[in-house]
Amino acid sequence: KTVLVSEFPWLGGMLTSAGVSAPDGNELMPLQTGIWGAFLRELQQRQPGGLDHAWVSFFTYDPRIGAEIFADWVAELPNLQWIAGQVPQEVLKQDDRITGVRFSEVTVRAKITLDGTELGDLLALGDVPHRWGWEWQTELGEASAPISPNALTQRYPVQVPTWVVVMQDFGEGTIAPEIPAPEDDHPAQFEAAWEKYGADRFLNYGRLPGNRLMINWPHHGNDYGAGVQRLVESVPDRQAFLQEAHWHSQSFARFIQTQLGQRYGLAEVFPYDPHSLGGGAFALHPYYRESRRLQGISTLREQSILPIAGGCVASLPVQVLTEGCVYAENLCEAIAIGNYVNDHHYPVGKLDLKPKAMRWGGRWTGTPFTIPYRCLVPCSTEGLLVCEKNISVSHIANGATRLQPVVLGIGQAAGMAAALCVEQNCQPRALDVQSLQEALLTDTIAPAAVIPLLNLSPKHPEWLTWQRYYLKHPEAYPSAGEAPLAFDSSPHQSLSKAAVEQTGAFERQETEFWLRPTLPDGEPIALISLVTLHPEIDRQLKALPQGIKVVVTGQLNPSGEWLLVDKIDQRGNQVEG
Repeated sequence: KTVLVSEFPWLGGMLTSAGVSAPDGNELMPLQTGIWGAFLRELQQRQPGGLDHAWVSFFTYDPRIGAEIFADWVAELPNLQWIAGQVPQEVLKQDDRITGVRFSEVTVRAKITLDGTELGDLLALGDVPHRWGWEWQTELGEASAPISPNALTQRYPVQVPTWVVVMQDFGEGTIAPEIPAPEDDHPAQFEAAWEKYGADRFLNYGRLPGNRLMINWPHHGNDYGAGVQRLVESVPDRQAFLQEAHWHSQSFARFIQTQLGQRYGLAEVFPYDPHSLGGGAFALHPYYRESRRLQGISTLREQSILPIAGGCVASLPVQVLTEGCVYAENLCEAIAIGNYVNDHHYPVGKLDLKPKAMRWGGRWTGTPFTIPYRCLVPCSTEGLLVCEKNISVSHIANGATRLQPVVLGIGQAAGMAAALCVEQNCQPRALDVQSLQEALLTDTIAPAAVIPLLNLSPKHPEWLTWQRYYLKHPEAYPSAGEAPLAFDSSPHQSLSKAAVEQTGAFERQETEFWLRPTLPDGEPIALISLVTLHPEIDRQLKALPQGIKVVVTGQLNPSGEWLLVDKIDQRGNQVEG
């Protein structure tokens, strides 16, 4: 029996109520597993016009549709009760065990409590040991961590949030209502916002269906970090920060309208709610990139997410800092996967990070890594699991673990772990991790990968075999992240809705793939960039001879200036020149 309590009337956090309906990471088909994969497939069915509209992500959608999906899923579960509009006030404890949470109008007592708050609020309310801010090189041995405090670390103790605003392109010749100036309006700070990109590319960054524009722009845009420390101080301090962040985004939206034309106005997307300063065009709460972080049995560090030397995946088992407990070194405790680059946001200052990116499918993507189970388990507090950006992770590594698909995977694993703890009548620290991994892999609704395998999707007949094999033999995990398959038959389902065909000559330029289409009279036209999310298409593109004539089927994306390839038909003849 499960009780789900939320502050706002929408479920989904970053994906919905925070307005970031352009998810980053885990975009490759082999990484679209678990609830994340199920969410994408449901979006594909419900979102008119498909998902490929922007250039920051392959998947953009109306956040209202995302919220509908989560609400429908919850409504289908007879053992789950959802209570909205409640904020945690007190964590109930008996000795060192959490027994429940008191909210403003209801108290919930439970065998296992999960903290899925945006800022790790239960950690503070329950006096659960946690971190906030930076660690130095001497603490965790991270190469990219600062040696000592500096101007950047003192100004921004955590990555800064963004209050997303959704604008509407009403079309040429239309005059949208004027966006009013907020109480604190400083348009001069945005003057270089799209200087290096151009206005069109800026607007297409987070383009949504229906001519809407997600404004979540890091370059002299609506990232906001003035006094970000206030988020974890008093309630009035947090409210003051939130008001300023909201004004900052309103000021940016007004600047966009005044500079680019009054065809651009505010969209009506989000519900109005008494707990929120947002609503209408403004998300219900900011897009938080970092929260309080648990001091767990294991702590994920930068070393845990970087690729193996000469390879493109992080090693197994994950290198973690262990707090007061010793486990078998060869035990792979992976329960969720991610691949995003290590991305940090600070409005002023620069942080040099060790690279974790690779060329795959004709484009750059992040190198895969795993999340260990004991990063979700407190060092000393019983009855609690964390399942958001509040896992036991360093400030540096948080830049790669904070993304929406990773957090969905963590949440799925934490929920499964809580259920198993109740079934097995044990505390989270005593849970058999192998039983959790097996339950995730064999879930009947949304089987979730726990080992990143770049050439295998869950529908492949060998997927489960190799997932289990590398859990038992992590030392055999290949540095290329690809399992040796008996046959290359990996069926895939396209997320594209409006497929087109293009005929032309294939061209390879180092690790980039291009198509040179030809008109019926033989006159060539401009090159089209070819990218893919499918492992079998990636293999085909890497093997195609230069100049061969092909028919390519996929989704054209004017914002990203690419064709997302689903199928290649070789015509067999070379093209001259």
